[in-house]
Order: sequence, then C-alpha cells, then structure tokens
Amino acid sequence: MDIFSDISAIQSRIAEISGAPPAGAPVTPQAGSFNTALAQALLPELAPTDSTDDANAPAPVPPEQIDQLVQQNADIWQVDPALIKSVIANESSFNANATSPVGAQGLMQLMPETAASLGVKNPYDPAQNVAGGTRYLKGLLDRFKGDTRLAVAAYNAGPEAVEKYGDVPPYTETQNYVQNVLGSLNRYHGQP
Repeated sequence: MDIFSDISAIQSRIAEISGAPPAGAPVTPQAGSFNTALAQALLPELAPTDSTDDANAPAPVPPEQIDQLVQQNADIWQVDPALIKSVIANESSFNANATSPVGAQGLMQLMPETAASLGVKNPYDPAQNVAGGTRYLKGLLDRFKGDTRLAVAAYNAGPEAVEKYGDVPPYTETQNYVQNVLGSLNRYHGQP
C-alpha cells in the first residue's frame, strides 16, 4: 500500500467519524479559484477523453494534494507555482491518470523518455510527475533566460524547435498551447 492510499484511508475514516465530506469529494470554494477548477476537472463527466480507463488506475488526486505538490516543487525549483498549475491545467486538466495519444503521461504529461531522464520511475505518481515536470520546466526557463513564453513553447514543441526558429515555432498546436498556458497563468495571477 502506498502512502497516498494510507492517507486516503485515514481521511475517509475521519470523514466517517466527523460526518464531514470524504476527501476527494467535490468542493465548492470560491468561483475562479484553483481548487474550483481542479475539483471540476476531477469530476468523471469532465475528465479528458484521453485518460486511462484502467480499472486499476489510482483514484483522482484531491485538489489540496496537487496544490501542496505544486507549492513544494515551486519552492524547491524556484518556479512560479501559477506557471506549474497552468501547465498542469493545459496538459492534463489535473488528471493524474491522463495519457495523451502520443504517450505523454500524468499531470504534467511527461513523455516516457523525458520522465526517465528526470528520474521519474512512475509518471502516474503525482509526486514524481510534478517533481519531474517542474524540474524540466525550470531547465527550460534557465535555457531560455527566464522567458516564460519560450519555455512554455519548448515544453510543448521541444527546446530544439524553439532554438531553430528563435521564437515560438510556427506550429498551430504550439502557438495555441502557449496562448492557453499564458492565459491560465494570467488568471491564476488574478489578471484579466
């Protein structure tokens, strides 16, 4: 049994005793908050269609746990937590079990080769995935001298493509991705 299962069992027992909603139950925090977006993303009817349907897949990750992982890794790697959340929101819609059609896995949609190079043994483990994805994002920010737009483009298209074009590559998918991530980043920062 992994630690997340242990924590979940304890939270369920506390909820049972106290009559509080169980951990992972839909939350209703203030509209527009990170927890609201995350809770909505975790609802089964809103889950991305490219997620795994494996009956043995781990349960959805509570918003508070993802928020803690984001903050821990933001502190460790000195990356804006809103940027990490923005990448997660656009990569997997906060679904730790997501798998893309090209094989990217987990919250931050790490490709298997990238995950392995970052020491991520289980890309569906939220702690490993967010740690690896944040570390990779930090490397891209360093590589592109803190230019968030180029780092985000490189997260999607690869750093070589960004270097080849000296800017966001002229790929529709990457241009839309950059626009969406930066839009999410502005919303998390409370900007219109």
